[in-house]
Amino acid sequence: MAKQQGLTPQSTDFSAWYNELVYKADLVDLGPVRGAFVIRPYGYALWEHIQRELDTMFKATGHENLSFPMLIPMSYFQREAQHVEGFSPELAVVTHAGGQELDEPLAIRPTSETIIGELYAKWVQSYRDLPLLYNQWCNVVRWEMRTRPFLRTTEFLWQEGHTAHADEEEARAETRQMLDVYATFAEQFAAVPVIRGEKTEGERFAGAVQTLTIEAMMRDGKALQSGTSHYLGTNFAKAFGITFNDVHNQQAFAHTTSWGLSTRMIGAIIMSHGDDAGLVMPPKLAPHQIVIVPIARGNDEDAKALVGAEVDRIAAELRTAGVRVKVDDRDGMSPGWKFNEWERKGVPLRVELGPKDLAAGTALVKDRLADDKTAVPLSGLVEFLVEGLGGFHERLFQRALDFRAARMREVHSYDELVEQVESGFAIATHCGDPASEAAIQEATKATVRCIPLDGVPAEGSVCVHTGRPSGYPVKVVFAKAY
Repeated sequence: MAKQQGLTPQSTDFSAWYNELVYKADLVDLGPVRGAFVIRPYGYALWEHIQRELDTMFKATGHENLSFPMLIPMSYFQREAQHVEGFSPELAVVTHAGGQELDEPLAIRPTSETIIGELYAKWVQSYRDLPLLYNQWCNVVRWEMRTRPFLRTTEFLWQEGHTAHADEEEARAETRQMLDVYATFAEQFAAVPVIRGEKTEGERFAGAVQTLTIEAMMRDGKALQSGTSHYLGTNFAKAFGITFNDVHNQQAFAHTTSWGLSTRMIGAIIMSHGDDAGLVMPPKLAPHQIVIVPIARGNDEDAKALVGAEVDRIAAELRTAGVRVKVDDRDGMSPGWKFNEWERKGVPLRVELGPKDLAAGTALVKDRLADDKTAVPLSGLVEFLVEGLGGFHERLFQRALDFRAARMREVHSYDELVEQVESGFAIATHCGDPASEAAIQEATKATVRCIPLDGVPAEGSVCVHTGRPSGYPVKVVFAKAY
């Protein structure tokens, strides 16, 4: 099937498979600017479902949406030294507008901590004004040198949450809460198992005190950072003057956080679940959860009408049950061509119904994770399909979990580490020395993806690279990454 669709097998060249699939599955197209891609309707529908589910989760935790400008004065970036240093290579800057040179250049938003800090300083006067729990859905621009659709793009869509709190304890609790929201979303909606952890000092967000991350394994054994949550301490509050009178009427700096998840999650879904036939969509996010293909060959209009009426009935019942269903009744395309297209696009369940099926009182159901088709009585078809979507999610998640388990193991020497990161995740003791971390990356292209929040204790073991005592309470995750 992969050969018919022109996809390079994953085992031959995973990167080529990915690059071909995002176009052949109608997720993206090339834009006129290098690294800026057009997200086509099928890809955007997937993002809309991601956005809808996450937005519901954010609001359930007390957050509100707002919108900030995308143009930010360059002087704002100069106020937080680590932040400007971290983002300077990626900034796109507007120097001319209205036919003349601007008095001050304007950065196109790479992230919004600076402009939000400026406004939070205006909005916060007293402890009674806190906490501020805000989020915005927007696009950002980061000038990437090497781009790939959804993974690293010059312009991408995301959400960025920004909160301000009266004390460190509350801000750190917020940081962890939002990491847990991302992890829950990844596993319960995208069917992507993730490791929750903390980034090392060298991998932290620019200007952050602590960066928490969810890391997922792709089907080539590499890691993908899929969402991050940052405790910023009082760094940005001091830079932008976010101060307030506390309960003792003393002046204090607010503790702030930021957290974000982007269209990179689409890349995670593609690479966590896809196979040589194409995409495999998690049903809770799939643009079409079920596709029905009516089959009525020849010029028998009566047969076509009977099949069409039954298809319409089934589709209506599924929609009433809350299912996103697509009826593919396009003319001029063979059933086989349609089957291949929906296989490539990863629709969880496909229903085929023709005159012979109708006469037998059954329909054929094809599960994207199964090789065979199942004949299901029409009288119980809708119930079978609705139940099947729930089962599909569980099997998809378990498949990804089993795959990760087979590609992740503890290593106890540097040679074992070098070997393991060629195909998956290595769990190893590390001393925490940034120089050692950099040397391992230089030699293997693997990095410390995270210090797991619930990891293997490192007590009594020594660093696989330097032989020194562990710098962390648990063993860390090494992997090559996107």
